[in-house]
Amino acid sequence: MSSEELVRANASEATGTGLSAVLSRLLHDLYDDRAIDLMGRVEARLRLAIDQRPESLRAIDRRRAADPAWIGRSGETVYTFYVDRFAVTLDGVIEKLDYLQSLGIRWLHPLPLLRARDGDSDGGFAVQNYREVEPALGDMATLERLTAELRARDMGLLLDVVCNHTAREHDWATRARAGEPTFRAYYHLVQTEAEVAAWERSLIDVFPDTAPGSFTYDEDIQAWVWTTFYPFQWDLNYANPDVFLEMLDVLLFLANRGVQGFRLDSAPFLWKRQGTSCRNQPEAYLIVEAFRAALSIAAPGVVLLAEAIESLDDVLPFFGEAADGCDLAYNNGVMTALWGGLADQNAGIVRRVLDAAAARPDHAAWLNYVRCHDDLIWNALAAYASPADLERWSRFYDGQGFSGGRRFQTAAGGVPSTNGMAAALVGLGRDDVDPALALARLVLLYGVIHALDGWPLIYMGDEIGLGNDLAYLDDPDRRDEGRWLHRPVMDWSRLAADDGDGPAARVFDAIKAFGDRARALNDLGVAGRAMPLAVEPASVLAFTRADGRPFLCLANLSDRRVSVARPIALDGPGLSVLTGEPVPGGPVQLAAYEVLWWVATS
Repeated sequence: MSSEELVRANASEATGTGLSAVLSRLLHDLYDDRAIDLMGRVEARLRLAIDQRPESLRAIDRRRAADPAWIGRSGETVYTFYVDRFAVTLDGVIEKLDYLQSLGIRWLHPLPLLRARDGDSDGGFAVQNYREVEPALGDMATLERLTAELRARDMGLLLDVVCNHTAREHDWATRARAGEPTFRAYYHLVQTEAEVAAWERSLIDVFPDTAPGSFTYDEDIQAWVWTTFYPFQWDLNYANPDVFLEMLDVLLFLANRGVQGFRLDSAPFLWKRQGTSCRNQPEAYLIVEAFRAALSIAAPGVVLLAEAIESLDDVLPFFGEAADGCDLAYNNGVMTALWGGLADQNAGIVRRVLDAAAARPDHAAWLNYVRCHDDLIWNALAAYASPADLERWSRFYDGQGFSGGRRFQTAAGGVPSTNGMAAALVGLGRDDVDPALALARLVLLYGVIHALDGWPLIYMGDEIGLGNDLAYLDDPDRRDEGRWLHRPVMDWSRLAADDGDGPAARVFDAIKAFGDRARALNDLGVAGRAMPLAVEPASVLAFTRADGRPFLCLANLSDRRVSVARPIALDGPGLSVLTGEPVPGGPVQLAAYEVLWWVATS
């Protein structure tokens, strides 16, 4: 069967728009004459994946293909966590599904759970085998049991796939170190220090304190290996079509195990070009688009999430330019801006970034979040805020102001990032900070991200106000990595010990309610992009949604009560979506850190 026939045979389960032509063009743009041979091999892998795809997954493919607007609906709540920190094993995760469902979770997003190297693995991001689960967490049969349990609950699994690099101990790297030319070509190897220096002149260190430079000399391979992150993480060479095929095969394999989405880790780094920062190169976007085009033939219901913590101008192309790309991308700019606005009690920076984020394409959605396992990177806002702003926010969250955060490393000339759990960053647990105000700040942030267009993400422990974890300092494999400050073990006693009106219960109930009310927005006819509005006072963040029923979100970023005059078009009587109470026309009174979701009633 030819590639064109393959697409036609699966038209009902893909988009039926000539995907083989799209894929052929993308592969040709990437690999020129080598694409002819590659297309034949890709076709064979796709045919095999289609033949092996279970009917239960085909049914999801058909349902999503028949309703392409599903990706943009409100309330597709995601929960992200480390399996061992959350529930010890995958079996433990299955046992916690009732808890997650009670919180309103639709998608589970575990951080890396595929087999990693022994010892320090950068939190699982140094993968030794893409087809095995980390033995301490379970096995592939357990992963498939989890995906089946999720399908039965109309939930999905969004799996982390580290596509930029492998562990030094991966079979490909092991064979490269043994001298096999085929596998040496899977990685970027540099033979002389002069060549290393030529590359390094334009590169930006990711971890200048703990892993300076982007190359590591390896005695076995007798060359410098490209290692963007840590010396034991070897960057893959996507200029080699064999590498593209290998990673596509990994995605197809996991998709047929029941995985419904993939987080493409470190997507900006997939292509190297001398004289550039080797981030966000045009070919990196093409690779993601080619993954999307191939999956749309064999597993069209699977979603792709771009892990691109960059400036918005560099993130937006991951949604696709030459063709459709990722379905989702982290709304890093808005997240970071929210923390900056909260520090200043001024919504200006959030409005600027929201306006830029509205440029996303119709087929895609933002993944909106408050915190995650990574640091809060102020440099990503450099296009929207002054160096003085970035430095002020960095210092504010380094234990100053109300924050209990800590500074993290940055490249030369940059502003230090911030580590810390959301609860710590808003001041919960500090003796000199009003706990009621700290709690209100945390609730406000989650109230905003649930009102935005896109999928809201909850970072493990935020729903119970879990704070920083200093225990990492006692672990030799973790103590040099400051991000473990905000990767605590889930405290299951915290909610159980709460009397129902304590901080853990109050945050849990608030986040659950936000998810429920976000899903209610769909039935109320609220849709479209979040569009920022300028209102007074400056401390109030205001945005509407572009389509459907008139909607207005107002969020008071200050610690004092304010009166807000609404825009004329949104100044009529309405209803508070969060409380169900009527809201008369005229100015709105907001308490400190209060959030209002308003919909028109006439």
